[in-house]
Amino acid sequence: MSAKNECYEALRSRILSLDIAPGSDMDEASLSDAYGLSRTPLREVLQRLAGEGFVTLAANRGAKVSSMDLPRMRTFFQTAPLVYAGIARMAAENATVAEINALKATQLAFSKTRDGGELALLNHQFHGQIGQAARNPYLEAALGRMLIDHTRLSQTFYRPTSAPEAERIREASDQHDEMIVAFEARDADAATDVTLRHWDLSRDSLERFVRPDPLPHDLKELRDAV
Repeated sequence: MSAKNECYEALRSRILSLDIAPGSDMDEASLSDAYGLSRTPLREVLQRLAGEGFVTLAANRGAKVSSMDLPRMRTFFQTAPLVYAGIARMAAENATVAEINALKATQLAFSKTRDGGELALLNHQFHGQIGQAARNPYLEAALGRMLIDHTRLSQTFYRPTSAPEAERIREASDQHDEMIVAFEARDADAATDVTLRHWDLSRDSLERFVRPDPLPHDLKELRDAV
């Protein structure tokens, strides 16, 4: 792999894992030193990331990691189930044997890992593969941009803090298997149904990412929290 591709993959992974926070400046001098690239190939990497929705570029202001502000998140939660349902239906109609086998391989890796960051990235890969199998360039483009935010949001979902939360991850894995069965059967209705159930399963956890904890009810609680 070339140094430029290594830089692209590393920055992509760091953005998805929140190692680089939403809205952060992408300092070219620091990135050039970190990845051993001159400014020209680094800017090509940043342009590629911008084209895919990972960063934004502004004249004379450099690159920033795509934000996750409230208007964007509101649009995300309104749009995601529509796009996922459409993608699932078309994937059930169009997926090839090779694409289904690729999904099975990703799902096998997903089912075996317990690392939260790796789970989020494998989930990203799994749904991206479904997008490719749908054979719809308009929906696939929308899915690609949505998955960036979905994967960043899902860092909470894949790091459970209770037994019920851990159970939801297991259920999500089972739903991946259900999707594959529906694609193999060319059952568009079943694929759509399980995809929407899959969305509903994680939606509350995703919303907690952008919803702050409540303020203390009284000064005693505030004092105890300090």
